[in-house]
Amino acid sequence: MDAKARNCLLQHREALEKDIKTPYIMDHMVSDGVLTPSEEEKVKNEPTQQHRAAMLIKMILKKDNDSYISFYNALLHEGYKDLAVLLHGGLPVISSSNGKDSVGGITSYVRTVLCEGGVPQRPVVFVTRKKLVNAIQQKLFKLNGEPGWVTVYGMAGCGKTVLAAEAVRDHDLLESCFPGGVHWVSVGKQDKSGLLMKLQNLCTRLDQDESFSQRLPLNIEEAKDRLRILMLRKHPRSLLILDDVWDPWVLKAFDNQCQILLTTRDKSVTDSVMGPKYVVSVESGLGKEKGLEILSLFVNMKKADLPEEAHSIIKECKGSPLVVSLIGALLRDFPKRWEYYLRQLQNKQFKRIRKSSSYDYEALDEAMSISVDMLREDIKSYYTDLSIFQKDVKVPTKVLCVLWDMETEEVEDILQEFVNKSLLFCDRNGKSFCYYLHDLQVDFLTEQNRSQLQDLHKKIIMQFQRHHQLHALSPDQEDCMYWYNFLAYHMASANMHKELCALMFSLDWIKAKTELVGPAHLIHEFVEYRDILDEKDYAVCENFQEFLSLNGHLLGRQPFPSIVQLGLCEPETSEVYQQAKLQAKQEVDNGVLYLEWINKKNIKNLSRLVVRPHTDAVYHACFSEDGHRIASCGADKTLQVFKAETGEKLLEIKGHEDEVLCCAFSTDDKFIATCSVDKKVKLWDLDQKECRNTMFGHTNSVNHCRFSPDDKFLASCSADGTLKLWDVKSANERKSINVKQFFLSSEEPQEDIEVIVKCCSWSSDGSKIMVAAKNKIFLLDINTSGLLTEIHIGHNSTIRYCDFSPHNHLAVVALSQYCVELWNVDSCLKVADCRGHLSWVHCVMFSPDGSSFLTSSDDQTIRLWETKKVCENSAIVLKQEIDVVFQENEVMVLAVDNIRRLQLINGKTGQIDYLTEAQISCCCLSPHLQHVAFGGHDGTIKILELLNNRLFQSRNGHKNTVRHIQFTADGKTLISSSDDSTIQVWNWQSEEYFFLQAHQETVKDFRLLKNSRLLSWSFDGTVKVWNITTGRIEKDFVCHQDTVLSCDVSPDATKFSSTSADNTAKIWSFELLSPLHELKGHKGCVRCSAFSVDSTLLATGDDNGEIRIWNVSSGVLLHLCAPISIEEGAATHGGWVTDLCFSPDSKMLVSAGGYLKWWNVITGESSQTFYTNGTNLMKIHVSPDFKTYVTVDNLGILYILQTLE
Repeated sequence: MDAKARNCLLQHREALEKDIKTPYIMDHMVSDGVLTPSEEEKVKNEPTQQHRAAMLIKMILKKDNDSYISFYNALLHEGYKDLAVLLHGGLPVISSSNGKDSVGGITSYVRTVLCEGGVPQRPVVFVTRKKLVNAIQQKLFKLNGEPGWVTVYGMAGCGKTVLAAEAVRDHDLLESCFPGGVHWVSVGKQDKSGLLMKLQNLCTRLDQDESFSQRLPLNIEEAKDRLRILMLRKHPRSLLILDDVWDPWVLKAFDNQCQILLTTRDKSVTDSVMGPKYVVSVESGLGKEKGLEILSLFVNMKKADLPEEAHSIIKECKGSPLVVSLIGALLRDFPKRWEYYLRQLQNKQFKRIRKSSSYDYEALDEAMSISVDMLREDIKSYYTDLSIFQKDVKVPTKVLCVLWDMETEEVEDILQEFVNKSLLFCDRNGKSFCYYLHDLQVDFLTEQNRSQLQDLHKKIIMQFQRHHQLHALSPDQEDCMYWYNFLAYHMASANMHKELCALMFSLDWIKAKTELVGPAHLIHEFVEYRDILDEKDYAVCENFQEFLSLNGHLLGRQPFPSIVQLGLCEPETSEVYQQAKLQAKQEVDNGVLYLEWINKKNIKNLSRLVVRPHTDAVYHACFSEDGHRIASCGADKTLQVFKAETGEKLLEIKGHEDEVLCCAFSTDDKFIATCSVDKKVKLWDLDQKECRNTMFGHTNSVNHCRFSPDDKFLASCSADGTLKLWDVKSANERKSINVKQFFLSSEEPQEDIEVIVKCCSWSSDGSKIMVAAKNKIFLLDINTSGLLTEIHIGHNSTIRYCDFSPHNHLAVVALSQYCVELWNVDSCLKVADCRGHLSWVHCVMFSPDGSSFLTSSDDQTIRLWETKKVCENSAIVLKQEIDVVFQENEVMVLAVDNIRRLQLINGKTGQIDYLTEAQISCCCLSPHLQHVAFGGHDGTIKILELLNNRLFQSRNGHKNTVRHIQFTADGKTLISSSDDSTIQVWNWQSEEYFFLQAHQETVKDFRLLKNSRLLSWSFDGTVKVWNITTGRIEKDFVCHQDTVLSCDVSPDATKFSSTSADNTAKIWSFELLSPLHELKGHKGCVRCSAFSVDSTLLATGDDNGEIRIWNVSSGVLLHLCAPISIEEGAATHGGWVTDLCFSPDSKMLVSAGGYLKWWNVITGESSQTFYTNGTNLMKIHVSPDFKTYVTVDNLGILYILQTLE
């Protein structure tokens, strides 16, 4: 080991021994091959944490430079950044060349490699910056042939691109580290289509002989995969240089085991990617000598011959590379104006643009003014026009062609003059050019032209309207993305309120924009511009904002839903609904199918915003203390931060090695804590966007963490049964409370109990903490660790999460059946139910003022609820077992609600008749709506007379829960099936009854046939035909080895179908005991089937969301209506297909599953989708004319839908 490294380790030995926890540090060192397993075991055998740390450091001192570097990297990786800083000065220096000058003496080999890789040549005005070049080369050597990232970062204009190019002009570096070559990509600020173009160009360059594929990749994922294969097979051990990276998401496209050098203004861009990371910072100011060298090159003079004014200029601008280049470019054209330019700087004739600026440019505004003044008179006004463009936005040439009414070449000639004077920056994006201003140039122009800004914005709108029509904007147009992103901004800035409303309140615009950029940007615009609208338009704006906020999770995904159909589900007073209705009526005439939700007026929206920031389950979401931001984390291992009002993403960090289960803001909003399945708790600095500390101590997954109100402590609770308190400043463990003790009884040995502590919440004064485990909530005293209060929720549910309201006695609780409840902690009574998520709810949390709360779920969404609305909501929800009768123009629905009431609902008028209260498991209406029958969990069946609502008959025949019940066509006989494997035939008027007993397991369901016959199917794999007059079996079909899940009878009564958990369906003749056809191909349980009305077709649906349409006579597959798997897990049905029904003409098919879907039977394509608020639709009831549809979702919401005509 180098003496310098050894001395550094000895100097800081005491601090290291005191703070580090060795297990994870040693994991890294063992994987790096610098520590042996036996040495690791020796360290582990030491009695205390400090002894183990001392033993590890003692071993490292006896090893080489590699061990020091590995130890340093392990500290960084595990969050000991403060300790790693202490060791940074002792890092061994890795030589980058054998005495070769990296500026001169470039070999032909280097020139060839760089030329082939597209590395830019040195600029005409070039000064060496050896220290920085060597620093970059050292980091590149550290990659050592392994995948990793070297980041060169600094502000715009500081020379990052030149430095990156210079670093690879080294023979030894290329030969030893990157024999596969160097490949340069100018990235810039990109949207997805721009990035795809960059990736396509790169793949073409890497595969010039087209040996891998003759077709360009069609999307980013395919391009990423193609690039990985090309780099691995055709260009191993090569370096990819990504110049000017702005967005973290861009790097994910290149995160495929490559060695990458990148330049960026944002140090945190690599937070989103995996692998070793090294950073080189480029300072914003040059030294005096370097500044003079640049000026001397611009004016073609020796440095010693420069006038005194040159030294003063460098001093005045504090060596800013951008300012020096601006003035140098001016002096090149007017070499005698040294005194003039110095005087302009010294006199400070222009007021500061931004006095509180974080930039280091003291004189940029002055230098800017000088540069603008030197422009030709005929192009000055064009530079003024640039005042309307926003910061960090690259404007395509085509936008300026529209603005100036010019040909592309004319525009590029004008802009090139600005670029030559360093007044504008140019990014060559494939064939097209994009132009952008530095932030301070934007500030300068805005200030200089403030009085003209409104007119300048109006000018660009007028020009846009001359050249473009909104509905004709196409994604393949060069300027398309610019208009979608900034058209509303220009209209608002131009004070063109009428045009702004026409734009923002257009469903066509919303559809087109959300398809390209998602809903968050649109919601942001509604929030941003609503205050400049009048009262009427403000109300409309709120309609559209609410529509986007509640449907954003649907609009942001593929396949893109029908925005008109979503609009039809809005309240009828909403402008969104009225526009959708108008558009739908026009399209219905052209054969498009739309559905009206006729009973929607009873449904209230309790959510304010629904977002989908993660690609997998969301385990936790929380508010910042100021309530303006939301942080979330989940199964995709990331931490996300976004705006609470609009859902716009602000930050994404790859948080842990495993699923991130919880995140929490500190009270001052400067830090976020996260915890994970990897047993670690981490503390993240939001300003630096990096891990500040990692806390070890839990022996199982850490489920939850929360800061104390004063930010001194961090509480964490775990599947190891404990609640731990950590000191935030030192990251040391202060206290551990064993929650398992509160579940112990004298009869049960402790080791037999598994207690997973789900979550914790501090009281406002920090003296108490609430924890949840199993089905209990405990309130604990922080000082004594004693139990103060215990709430027992109930035996049927497990508490998944709970949270205190900060200003009242409410607690919000997430339960195991997708449900959220509000409880009063003082009275221990439930206040309200809150339903909306489609899967497990993992987290609930109040906002700082208690006015709203968050819920996050396995369904990949986060919902924001209004506390007051939820508390006031008294909505009754229905069970999913309903019966429906379509009679003339009436729709009658018989249903049971969540408070055990049997109700009869008139679907057209909404009138509800409450019939009785009972524990009801199933119910049905008689054919002529004279009687109602219902079965109970105790096996009882009762019949009510509807006319006078009196109990007519009751029979306790079944021994278990009654699952299905149905009247015969004449209404005189009632058939019921039960979990006791029997079917009861009850002539309830004569009180005669008998049982059909032959199934060996539970009867799944039954179907009444003609001529007093009945078809039944069971978990035992059989289907039986009974005579319900005699009670005898007439046919016994052994259909499947596994459960028979459904049967359907053909309308001509000659055949029936059976579907099974064995992934097959079969078609049977009633005359034969062997199947006519076995239908194979499904990859999941086949859950349902339906014959077409003419008996020629059979549709089958499975648990993977697939629907198959078969020819009944031949058993041939005609169409596969398969899931569209554009996103992970995004099946066509979002789950099982549970029910199917053909239209009378057999040309259309409706299916139920995660939502409702209509299909064109002839083409096999989807005609329409209706997204229910909930999911898991069990059945769809369809009117004989195929125009009315009734179903209930898993949230208990009733949907009566009618086709729009």
